[in-house]
Amino acid sequence: MENSSRVYVYDTTLRDGAQTQGVDFSATDKARIARELDRIGIDYIEGGWPKANATDDAFFADPPELNRARLAAFGMTRRAGRSADNDPGLGALLVTPARVVTMVGKSWDFQVTVALGIELDENLRMIADSIAHAASKVDEALFDAEHFFDGYKANPDYALAAIRAAYQAGARWVVLCDTNGGTLPHEVSRIVGEVIAAGIPGSHIGIHCHNDSETAVANSLAAVAAGARQVQGTLNGLGERCGNANLVSVIPALMLKMGFTTGVALEDLASLKAVSRALDDVLDRVPQRGQPYVGASAFAHKGGLHVSAVARDPRCYEHIDPALVGNVRHFVVSDQAGRSNIVARMNEIGVDLDAVKREALVRVVGQMQVGFDPHSVTDLVDLVKKLEGEGYTYDQAAASFELLVRRALGEVPDYFTLERYRVIDERRRNARGEWITLSEATVKVEVDGNDYMEVGEGTGPVHAFDVALRKVLVGVYPELTALELKDYRVRITESTVGTSAKTRVTIESEDGRGNRWTTVGVHSNVLEASLEALQDSITFMLFRLGTQS
Repeated sequence: MENSSRVYVYDTTLRDGAQTQGVDFSATDKARIARELDRIGIDYIEGGWPKANATDDAFFADPPELNRARLAAFGMTRRAGRSADNDPGLGALLVTPARVVTMVGKSWDFQVTVALGIELDENLRMIADSIAHAASKVDEALFDAEHFFDGYKANPDYALAAIRAAYQAGARWVVLCDTNGGTLPHEVSRIVGEVIAAGIPGSHIGIHCHNDSETAVANSLAAVAAGARQVQGTLNGLGERCGNANLVSVIPALMLKMGFTTGVALEDLASLKAVSRALDDVLDRVPQRGQPYVGASAFAHKGGLHVSAVARDPRCYEHIDPALVGNVRHFVVSDQAGRSNIVARMNEIGVDLDAVKREALVRVVGQMQVGFDPHSVTDLVDLVKKLEGEGYTYDQAAASFELLVRRALGEVPDYFTLERYRVIDERRRNARGEWITLSEATVKVEVDGNDYMEVGEGTGPVHAFDVALRKVLVGVYPELTALELKDYRVRITESTVGTSAKTRVTIESEDGRGNRWTTVGVHSNVLEASLEALQDSITFMLFRLGTQS
């Protein structure tokens, strides 16, 4: 008898996820993602649709070696008027290295008569013939019952007949698809229960949900609670239109909240954030801060009351231990923060608040020239609030906050000093007569008592400045070669308006090892604000690496 607490996870990122607008995987991308999924113990990895496009053909021609997962190929049931062993599309599924084949077919009578234009009985024969043929050739044949929930609500007898045809023909899994994404959790729960009562065991039922009603994760969990034992979805909820069920949320919910086991062990679950980030890296996307479980804000605490409670017991405002999914707790520092936030954030970075002397704070404020009387600053809480009043924000720029504190303590070496710079923008026509803009920056920098001058060209003034500054610094600090600027954002602060308004620039950087940090700069001149954030980014990397000046 099968373990009733075992749920099988089927990932379709490489096929359904590839239908996301703006996503265009290469075969190499697919192989990398497949290896990440295999590493954490996903049961099935759907590689794509053979003979549908060149990328999927290249992937199946040289699939990655999988140690834990089973590779699946996706396609359709046979066409009307053809036999299963004489259908080119079905035949293409059976000659790949994949030993699992998933076929999609109609289960809604409306789709059969309107979209396919065939008789209802012929559709049932197409399903049965295709599954039986595939099951005799490969290890497992799966049937994706397209539009099942809409079909069941319109004509339950026919929808059941469609999946029963697949099950009786030898389908290992009959997957109930909410293709249009309009079904709600209470409907999923009821219908899955009725399917099981009609004679198809939950040990052979899967669920495949789209997120058009923002319920794909909830629907998937409801189906499992009702008895289904396979869940299909994608990493980070990729998918056509509004996406598919997000496995990054589904898996920890199944394991940590519902008591089910999956192919993902608890120690594998700690790599969930890393796998989510790996997909973002392939897509060159900024990770979603608010993504449940693995987002940077998933365990971030901003309100002082919350922070005070979390400091006593994290269960006050956290639904799980963030370490279980590879995430970390984060205390946000902002103008809304109280002393509890400051203390917690400083403890996070290993700083004792009592060691921060008033004189040091005065020195830091003076260096930053924030435009208020430094003698009115009595502690770090007031300092942060006043700086935020000037347009700074530390709730996302944690690296700049850490530098603020550590500079106050005299812990940050003077790695370099920008003595002067000049930036020139030139707009001219190129050889093809097109207008182009070229920026040139000249910098004079003091490093360890020596003066250096360099010139850099770039596509904008900040880029040109970065090029020139790096020319100087990489020669002294070669570790900066790995520094990458991943994101650059500009906004006008609300503290001032009109032409004198101050500009806030935030820069997100990475060190080539997957570590990211964000810095902030504020000035009435956007270039000055950018340079402040950029210099903080460079300094933070050097400091974190333990570089000596």
